[in-house]
Amino acid sequence: MKIKADIKIEYKKSEDAEISYQSLKVDDDEGYCKSTITDNIINYKITSENLGSFLNTTDDLIASEILVEKILEKSQLNTN
Repeated sequence: MKIKADIKIEYKKSEDAEISYQSLKVDDDEGYCKSTITDNIINYKITSENLGSFLNTTDDLIASEILVEKILEKSQLNTN
C-alpha cells in the first residue's frame, strides 16, 4: 500500500515562507518527503509504504512547522 499526502502551508509574507522552507528543508535521498516553495506557499509531498512512518513524518513536519511559526512571531514582536 502506498500512502500519500500533499500539505500546503501559506504565509502572509514570502520572507517568512522562505525562512520556514530553509529551516525545515529535508535532504531526502529516499523520496519520502519533497518540498517546494512558490512565493509565500510551501508545498510538502509525503509518500510512504508504511502507515506508522507516514504518520510519524507528518506529525514531525507539523510540530516543526508550529515551532518555526512561534519563533517567527516572537522575533517579529521583538523587532517592532
